[in-house]
Amino acid sequence: MTQFKPLNSRHYTVNRDSQITPDHIYWKRFGVPVLVKEYGTIDYIDFSPVEPYYFAVTCSVRVQIYNPITKLVVKNLSRFQECAYGGTFRNDGRLLVAGDDEGLVKLFDVSSKNILRLFKGHKNAVHRAAFTRDAVHISSFSDDKTVKLWDLSTEKMISEFAGHTDYVRAGCTSPVSPHLLISGGYDHIIRMHDTRSPDTKVLEMNHESPVESLIYLPSGGIFVSAGGTDIKVWDAMSGGKLLTRMAQHHKTVTCLKLANNGRRLLSGSLDHNIKIYDVSSYECVHTINYPNSVLSLGISADDETLVAGMVDGLVSIRRMESQKEEEQEKTVHEKKFERDADHVDEVVPEHQKMYQMQVDKHLRSFEYSRALDCCLISYVVNKYPHITVSVIQELMRRKGLKRAISGRSNKSLVQLLRFLNRYISDYRFTRILLDAFNIILDVYGDFMHSFPEEILTLFMDMSKKLKQEENVTYSALHVQGCTDLIVSNASYTVKRKYKDELKQSDSAKQLDVINVY
Repeated sequence: MTQFKPLNSRHYTVNRDSQITPDHIYWKRFGVPVLVKEYGTIDYIDFSPVEPYYFAVTCSVRVQIYNPITKLVVKNLSRFQECAYGGTFRNDGRLLVAGDDEGLVKLFDVSSKNILRLFKGHKNAVHRAAFTRDAVHISSFSDDKTVKLWDLSTEKMISEFAGHTDYVRAGCTSPVSPHLLISGGYDHIIRMHDTRSPDTKVLEMNHESPVESLIYLPSGGIFVSAGGTDIKVWDAMSGGKLLTRMAQHHKTVTCLKLANNGRRLLSGSLDHNIKIYDVSSYECVHTINYPNSVLSLGISADDETLVAGMVDGLVSIRRMESQKEEEQEKTVHEKKFERDADHVDEVVPEHQKMYQMQVDKHLRSFEYSRALDCCLISYVVNKYPHITVSVIQELMRRKGLKRAISGRSNKSLVQLLRFLNRYISDYRFTRILLDAFNIILDVYGDFMHSFPEEILTLFMDMSKKLKQEENVTYSALHVQGCTDLIVSNASYTVKRKYKDELKQSDSAKQLDVINVY
């Protein structure tokens, strides 16, 4: 009798060159994000420097303060007539300053939510405001192209700095000196100001793009600017010398933050990514993806909570899981598989091998439907999708996939459709899953009218996803055609130039022969 051949599940490697680094392990500890919906785009996020590290989200006409553990609003600062901007905590966490669309700068008591000071003087919107190092002054950066310094006790303006020729949308104060601050404008210029000599220009640098964000490194001698797709690092001690340029994003960089006690730099962008850089080498060490464009981000002082605000009003809150929590979660998944698969009494260390043994058992008995059910468990789908795809491919080879998917309950059909929706755009699985989806249409095409709304929605999502993939394919073919044309033109030019040089060299040789004779 022919021996049964076990399932040959092909393992697909996403990136062969990628290596597991300490940074990869550290930042992967952030758990599944909790999404909170706000009314409008998220302008600014700032964490309190003191425990329990509440964070302020500035959006629309209010500043809301959240508890990072419960993800609930604990304070609501709504004393604004127009849009609020740039809510920032003082270094003791007791006071918060924010600008607004009317050109006002408001100082709040976090505990009582009362307005303690109201600074009037700007003619246009104030998008950023920050406390100085001594915590008794406030600097404000406005669309009226000026930067102003205010005194907390007297509510009066101390200094005014002009010189920008466009909106000033970025600025920060020095972490080591109460007299230094920098501002960045849409005129591409970064200016350093000294409050002791308001009429003297200290430093001026050209970022070559509208400046969206500025941040000092903890030493105070180096600062970082973001604008366009570039992040630039400047040395203030050597007269504003450009140290390096980082261009990891392919859309506008909107925000910058420091993490890991100043050893890591985070940047958010309209390309849906947050990049993490090593400050010692300025190399990108990790990337976190988001479902929409990132306008603002914040991270707590202990790196336990990462918050990102997106253009559609969603606030993504991620908490870092401890090693103990990860082990507990892993044990729960293993027990769930044992209960669903009903196969083993103890957990086998080689999880992937265990799943394949369960599938092989059903395939050996020609129980195709159970084999498919076994690999559609959520833990297998999330951890080992290549096993599920291998089972589908094996069932198609045996011409048993139609039998496996026929007569399924609505719940199991939803599991299968969700898997296809999730992975059909993955280039590793596209060909196999397209054939599988065609078989599903053949089996259930005549029963579409009787399906519940959830299944119909999944079919509609699949239609949209396939249409997107079709558009991407056409765009890639268009780019390929343009590239082939450029390469062929360049190749023709090189060959022609080579032939002309060859002819010239032959003519020179003939002339030399004539001269000899």
